[in-house]
Amino acid sequence: MSEQRVAVVTGASRGVGKGMAIALGEAGMTVYVTGRSSGSQGGAHLCGEVLPGTIDETAEAVTRAGGRGIPVLCDHGDDEQIQALFERVERDNGRLDILVNNATFLHDRLIDAGGFWQKPLDMVRILDVGLRSAYVASYYAAPLMVRQQRGLIAFVSSFGANCYMHGPAYGAQKAGVDKLAADMAVDLEDHGVAAVSLWLGPQLTERTRVAGRLRADQYAELLAVAETPQFNGRIVEALSRDSELASLSGKALITAELAERYGITDNGRLPPSYREQFGAPKEQHPARVV
Repeated sequence: MSEQRVAVVTGASRGVGKGMAIALGEAGMTVYVTGRSSGSQGGAHLCGEVLPGTIDETAEAVTRAGGRGIPVLCDHGDDEQIQALFERVERDNGRLDILVNNATFLHDRLIDAGGFWQKPLDMVRILDVGLRSAYVASYYAAPLMVRQQRGLIAFVSSFGANCYMHGPAYGAQKAGVDKLAADMAVDLEDHGVAAVSLWLGPQLTERTRVAGRLRADQYAELLAVAETPQFNGRIVEALSRDSELASLSGKALITAELAERYGITDNGRLPPSYREQFGAPKEQHPARVV
C-alpha cells in the first residue's frame, strides 16, 4: 500500500476542481484529476466563449505544487468509466483518502435570464452529471475507505441548495448532494469515513471571469468578495485531518467558516461567508452566481 495520501478530484480540468486539486498537491498528495478535456478534446463553453483548461494541465500543476498529479480522462455520465477510475486508484495505490465530488454539468446558457421553461431542457443534465454521478463515484470510493477505516467524501455544493440560484435544476442538484452527504454519513458512521457537503462562496474561476466581464453590473459585487478555488482545496485537506471530523460528518459546511476554524486565509484575507455578506441562506439572493 502506498504511504502517500491519495485523492480523487472529479471535474478538475478547470475551475473549482482544478484549484482544489492543486491545493491537495501542495500538501504532497497523489491526486487523480478527472474530466473530459484532454489535449484538444471537450472544451467547455460559456456565452459562446471557449473556457481554457485540461486535465493534463491540472495534473502538471499538481505536480509542480509538490504532489503527484495523474490525469484520467473520464466522462462522469458513464458509470463504467467511473468504476474503472476507482479500480485504477485501488490497483495503483491500495488506498483512497479523499474524494472530492466536483464534476457537474453546467450548461453554457446557465446564467441567461428567463424561466426554466424558456431555457434548453438540457439544463436538467446537471442531475445526471452532478448528482447521480456523485452518487456513483461515492459508491465506488466507499469500499476503499471503509476497508482502511478512514477517509473523506466531500461534495461541492453552494448556497444555491437553499436559495434561488440559476433555477430549479441547479438548486435541486445542490440540495441533492447535501442530502447525499447527510444520508451517506449515517451508513458510514461506524466505519471511520466522513461525508460532508461544502457550501462555497463565489469562486474566481475561468467561468466567473467571463460572467463578470459580460455581466459586470450583476457580478461586480460578488466577484469583489470571491474566493480562489485553491483556498477551498486547503480547507478540504485540513478537514480531512481534523480530529473531530466525525462530528462534522453529514453536515453542509460553509467553507469560509471552516477557514476560520483552521486558520486558513485566501492570499492573506478571510473571505466573508455568504451568511455574513448577504444574510441567512434561506433568504432569496438577488444575484445569480456561477
